[in-house]
Amino acid sequence: MKEFIKNEVYEFRSKKGITQEALAEKMQVTRQTIIAIEKGNYTPSVLLAIKLASFFSIPVEKMFKISYEK
Repeated sequence: MKEFIKNEVYEFRSKKGITQEALAEKMQVTRQTIIAIEKGNYTPSVLLAIKLASFFSIPVEKMFKISYEK
């Protein structure tokens, strides 16, 4: 069984009405990093994951979840 990280960054960002560029600036990363996270092509560091969750005032576990592929 393969494990991977599923995230809700796009959903929370959209609900808040913030652009990828603005979120990237707040997180001190590039817009390309935010794009890669949202597409699931990049799993952020623990530090960045905590910063993202904190920005949206939610627990990390609500934004990032382990998924299993059979």
